Amino acid sequence: MDLKLEDFLYDLPEERIAKHPPKERANSRLLFYNQGDVSHHQFKNIQNLLPEGSLLVFNDTKVIPARIIMHKESGARIEIFLLEPLKPSRVHEEVMNAKNSCTWKCMIGNAKKWKQGTELIIPSLSIKALRTNTDEVTFIWQNDFTFSDLLAAIGKIPLPPYIDREVNDQDEDRYQTVYSKMKGAVAAPTAGLHFTNEIIESLPKKNIKTDYLTLHVSAGTFQPIKNEKINEHPMHNEQIWLSKSNVENLIHAEKVIAVGTTSMRTLESLYWYGVKLINGQNSFFIDKNDPYTLDAKPLSQALEAVLNKMEQSGNEKIGGHTEIFLYPGYEFKICDGLITNYHLPGSTLILLVAAFIGEDWRKVYRSALDNNYHFLSYGDSSLLLR
Repeated sequence: MDLKLEDFLYDLPEERIAKHPPKERANSRLLFYNQGDVSHHQFKNIQNLLPEGSLLVFNDTKVIPARIIMHKESGARIEIFLLEPLKPSRVHEEVMNAKNSCTWKCMIGNAKKWKQGTELIIPSLSIKALRTNTDEVTFIWQNDFTFSDLLAAIGKIPLPPYIDREVNDQDEDRYQTVYSKMKGAVAAPTAGLHFTNEIIESLPKKNIKTDYLTLHVSAGTFQPIKNEKINEHPMHNEQIWLSKSNVENLIHAEKVIAVGTTSMRTLESLYWYGVKLINGQNSFFIDKNDPYTLDAKPLSQALEAVLNKMEQSGNEKIGGHTEIFLYPGYEFKICDGLITNYHLPGSTLILLVAAFIGEDWRKVYRSALDNNYHFLSYGDSSLLLR
């Protein structure tokens, strides 16, 4: 399929970009797209719209304070943005619990003022940041703190680039889901920001089950598509974790609703991992082209292959990496529904929505704009059922 970027653009007025969260999480608005029909609701009533017997799958990643501001002795301001851990492990949870030192791949602001091989120091906390490579920084400290403790003291929550303001105390709470648990994301899985504990607790009364997996959202989620041919866009790599119970619940699920594009990408990646296992490939890495080059297998076979692999290895959790790229032409294997916010024009996430509901993505976005919805991370929500 020959996809052109211009076909996935729309006019997003600046004033429609939400720069602050709503006063209450569940007071956001909810557009309900149900097999072509569009209606408007309050998010706090979402449990009344979800199909009975559904399995709602949440991403429980937790945003870390990934922006670190340091200064040279000259006063030059250097901003370090953590991207992904490198040492002593590439597993986020292990690095967040590291003591004495760790190394991260980073984006460095004002990089020309900070030479490789030189250190920046925060004397009050005895922390050194050594630039070991163009995009690598090693943090060294002598106290008994974990890296997570240090980040809490020196880091800031990394708001998206289109929220062009300083972080405030409200963001510490509201740019985090109420169920966030696994530290490692540098951007929030924003579809989940609308959920309250009360809504989640009300779901079983409607015979709606819940489950939690992990995708550590990377800064690549904001990377604009610049290639004329969409499928040439270099997709970002993100770390994912799934449990044995995740796979078992999916095998028995009637309908699967992904809470957010990150959950959807993880679920569809799980399917393709099962296909690779069937083909004799054991590596849990999903290349962006895998869904378009591998031969599909029945869903039950793919999930059983993953379950058998976990039982044979005695692992209750599996970790992998995904670059999965979901664009029109992709046939969804696991997900029947999607809860998601409104995304930037010409973004990979608009393509994902267009892949899921086809040309009706235009109807959804036009209706949201016509009805004064707020857009992007702190904006309103939608429930999309194919």
